[in-house]
Amino acid sequence: MRILHSSDWHLGRTLGEKRRYDEFAAFLDWMIDTIAAEAIDAVLIAGDIFDTTAPSHRALQLYYDFLQKVGKSRCRHVVLIAGNHDSASLLAAPQRLLRALDVHVVAAATDSIDDEIVLLRAEDGSPEMIICAVPYLRDRDIRKVEAGESYSDKQAKLIQGIQDHYAAVVQVAEEKRSRLGNQIPLVAMGHLFTAGGQTMEGDGVRELYVGSLAHVSASMFPSTLDYVALGHLHIPQKVGGDELRRYSGSPIPMSFGEYKQEKSVVLVDFSGREGTIKLLPIPRFQRLERIRGDLAAIKSQLSELVATKASIWTEVTYDSLDVVGDLRDQVEATVRGSQVEVLSIKNLRVGAVMIDHTNETESLEDLKIEDVFERCLSANEVPEEQRQELRHTFGEARDSLTLTDINVID
Repeated sequence: MRILHSSDWHLGRTLGEKRRYDEFAAFLDWMIDTIAAEAIDAVLIAGDIFDTTAPSHRALQLYYDFLQKVGKSRCRHVVLIAGNHDSASLLAAPQRLLRALDVHVVAAATDSIDDEIVLLRAEDGSPEMIICAVPYLRDRDIRKVEAGESYSDKQAKLIQGIQDHYAAVVQVAEEKRSRLGNQIPLVAMGHLFTAGGQTMEGDGVRELYVGSLAHVSASMFPSTLDYVALGHLHIPQKVGGDELRRYSGSPIPMSFGEYKQEKSVVLVDFSGREGTIKLLPIPRFQRLERIRGDLAAIKSQLSELVATKASIWTEVTYDSLDVVGDLRDQVEATVRGSQVEVLSIKNLRVGAVMIDHTNETESLEDLKIEDVFERCLSANEVPEEQRQELRHTFGEARDSLTLTDINVID
């Protein structure tokens, strides 16, 4: 039996203000082509199908179009679980209808363990695989709130609750497999963070877990599981160094932090219960680039991208001691008329004004605007040779605003 493991589609996600439906559509078309080319029997989607709990009509259309196309393909099964970004009620609503297409949806934990165990059957009706389809487990699903709990207590109970839940599901699945003769693969699906997992700047996962203890140990997946298909982390990776415990990663870069990352899906071939792994690289449907440096370096790099005549989305980071008042104008002028689009400009030269915390009585209201401006110059380490001209420009701006205020009063 041959399965294809994917996750973290985040349909509907934007990059800056840029909508990415064309990328998502291209990826899903590629998935359909891959299912046919690789003779896939079952597709496993390990959560975060959508980017928000209230996906757009276009995102929903992409999702249902994909399931319809899979239903017309040679692929016999689709099993998908909800992630933390998904609405459990939205995914669960068409469960019975989708079952007719052999699409099995597990959207939330229930009182019955059996709801998270999916038995896949071959065309002749014989059992061919058991899936422990565990959705994203929320705090309320697995932990009782008690008065006086510390943060550490809550996190420890949360981890224990996740481990206990998986142990219960796997135990019931193992018993079911034993009754069927022990010859078919047992696969677990999950959407969670395992200890040691790699994250990426801007992926939304790192920020969620900063300072958190909610990382479960990879040891909670017993050796009786023949494959573990996980979602939640966007970097394709093994769990605990085990080839058969994997995060498939997101199919397209979710932020500029992932712009160099090679995306893939996992193809697992089973001969009996023995699984072998092959990673299938996903084409890059939209080129992303990061550019950083002083103004000259930025303009030079942008010009090189423009010369390729390719569609490229860029993030520009200005990193220099010199003050450039028209940075955005100069950047946009460099790419004007080309297929290069600058989606983000970060100016590291702009810093925050800090109040003197050694003076407990000082507040921003105590400072004159000239004092605030001087502290801005110092906080940003503006060279002395540039300060006089900036002071003059600031004075003109201040006088202009003051004159406007007087006119309004009059």
